[in-house]
Amino acid sequence: MRLLVTGGAGFIGSAVIRQTIAETDHVVVNVDALTYAGDLRRLGSAGASPRHHFVHLDICDGLGLHAVLDAHRPDAVMHLAAESHVDRSIAAPAAFIQTNVVGTSVLLDQVLGYWQALAPVARDRFRFLHVSTDEVYGSIDPPARANDDCSYQPNSPYAASKAASDHLARAWHRTWGLPVVTSHGSNTYGPHQHVEKLIPRMIARAAAGQPMPVYGSGENVREWLHVEDHARALRLLVDRGVPGRSYNVGTGDERANIDVVRQIAAVLDELRPAAAPHARFITSVADRLGHDRRYAMDADRIRTELGWTPNVAFNEGLRETVRLTLAQQAEAR
Repeated sequence: MRLLVTGGAGFIGSAVIRQTIAETDHVVVNVDALTYAGDLRRLGSAGASPRHHFVHLDICDGLGLHAVLDAHRPDAVMHLAAESHVDRSIAAPAAFIQTNVVGTSVLLDQVLGYWQALAPVARDRFRFLHVSTDEVYGSIDPPARANDDCSYQPNSPYAASKAASDHLARAWHRTWGLPVVTSHGSNTYGPHQHVEKLIPRMIARAAAGQPMPVYGSGENVREWLHVEDHARALRLLVDRGVPGRSYNVGTGDERANIDVVRQIAAVLDELRPAAAPHARFITSVADRLGHDRRYAMDADRIRTELGWTPNVAFNEGLRETVRLTLAQQAEAR
């Protein structure tokens, strides 16, 4: 099988590629613009595999995408390329509209033309996996959880741009029959994540003896998913997901942000006892604009229909993430 992965130098995309190269005989075509958040070093040894082909390309470049599709003839496209940081979307939303909305429309258009020209057998087995986020559902009051078919209520420019891209993917499926499968992933963490995100940022700042800033009271709740579990789910969906369906990818493991930060401090106390207690660095800062109170999803569909379950418990995954992130930060210095 030949897979085209957009955003393959990103946090989740690189995990998908590492797993694919390690566990299958598939060929992977990695399309990435290498913005500030892209880093080919995340691929490790997979980046040097003869079955990995990197193309430096922005998904807004329709002619470039056409050439890549024509040259590499993929059996499936896994679309992960996106601007994804909420704070950046509040400060500069235009970049999110350009990549997440315009870029997705350009990609869909090019893939549609490619798919329509395939032989019938190849057309039947082709898949377009559109990777989205739980944030499109908006803030969910407890004890409710968003199921796979919930209405959208995005509350940040990032979430709105992803919701728009979801609607485009759905429209390409309903209008032309492009076999689109959509995933909605919860907060994903693990080694190699960009330092702008909550967990690596808290690790870096505490390790440097700097304040660990928490928005407001820190009571905003998220459910956490390890990047390797997320990558496994995406690979399963591109293989067995039903076109036209959406699948929530979540663990149900809900935690307030302040509790996650306190747990990071506790793990750092274990690993670097000389600098304990790291919790002394936790500080409260003004809350984020439009900050959603709680994200929570019902992931029953992917569990019952496809048999996916997460393997990495949060306590175990967080401790390993802290350990590896400290090692990576030390190596970078």
